[in-house]
Amino acid sequence: MRAHHARRTPLASLGQDILALFSPIALSLFTSSVAFAQENQETPPAADAPAASPAPAQDESGPKADEAAPPPPAPAEAAAADAPPAAEPAKPKPPPYSLPFQLRPAAAATAVRLDTSMGFYKDPVTGNSASTVVPILLASYKVTKELAPLVRVGFVQNSPPDPPAGAAKTDSSFGLLNPLLGATYAIQPSKETKLAFFLGVTLPIGSGGGDSPDKAAKVARSVGLNTRSAFDNALFAVNDLTVIPGVDFAYVAGGFTAQVEATLFQLTRVRGSADQKDSSKTNFTTGLHLGYFLVPELSIGAEIRHQRWLSTPDAVKNDKTGSLRDTTTVAFGPRLHFQIGEGKWFRPGVSLSLPLDDPMKKASYKVVQLDLPFSF
Repeated sequence: MRAHHARRTPLASLGQDILALFSPIALSLFTSSVAFAQENQETPPAADAPAASPAPAQDESGPKADEAAPPPPAPAEAAAADAPPAAEPAKPKPPPYSLPFQLRPAAAATAVRLDTSMGFYKDPVTGNSASTVVPILLASYKVTKELAPLVRVGFVQNSPPDPPAGAAKTDSSFGLLNPLLGATYAIQPSKETKLAFFLGVTLPIGSGGGDSPDKAAKVARSVGLNTRSAFDNALFAVNDLTVIPGVDFAYVAGGFTAQVEATLFQLTRVRGSADQKDSSKTNFTTGLHLGYFLVPELSIGAEIRHQRWLSTPDAVKNDKTGSLRDTTTVAFGPRLHFQIGEGKWFRPGVSLSLPLDDPMKKASYKVVQLDLPFSF
């Protein structure tokens, strides 16, 4: 075996320097102190002896002078240390939800939505055609996972039919509807279900109200209400402050959506007592939406909507046909679904609405709805 050479301590090196400079005197001094010097230096090992122990530490508070380096990690441990942290398992995507056309979404969301209904109808007496356009802009903001306040602002534009020969023609009209302020509180009772509660109030500042309303604006409000399937009647009741509680429940699974809705409207007159006899009215709407995804980017949907006056307003009381208390319509159409960023969706849809009863059926109403919702 190879012999290991002893390492010299700083004190031994110093003794040798002194010996070389002052050989006569230093030799005797060095000889007398050799025992002390040998205590502070390593003893040279024999040829077959094991390696010498390392020298003592220079300072107990610092690292050891000749402390051996820790052994290198095993290959498996080194590979584990150098490997990137394991990625968290991806969360399962929620099942696709078919957004209704005129029912409220059963979710709290940050969204901007432009919903425009274009109604085409005829004068039941003359058969002359007319049209109405009702655009409604909605903006909502999700302040928590469950809660989203919202505001809706709408307008109505009416192009009335030509009158019978010799009769005066009603002018076209464009006016503001009652703005709506509200909030949605939505929860998810299970993976497949959604439950949303709604509470809103309308502000009675729309056009065509007061004691002496403009005739054209009043007609526009009447036909515009039908263009919205009588589902948004509080927006057209420009003399009334309306409190609107509602609830939506949806089942979503396997690309299929079924949603039901119920809404109560309590209208209270705050202006226009000379033109409107009813001081208060109570209305109820309900609807069913069914939707199915053909592919992830395309769904089809259908709705049935029903409106009923729970109280008996003056117009319903004086209606000899009995057709003004209830209104029922159906709608169907496709909707596209585009993801345009992380958590950002554009879901344009178009639907055709048809009446099932009078007075809309008698006027041959056909309503095309263009819905442009953007959520983020």
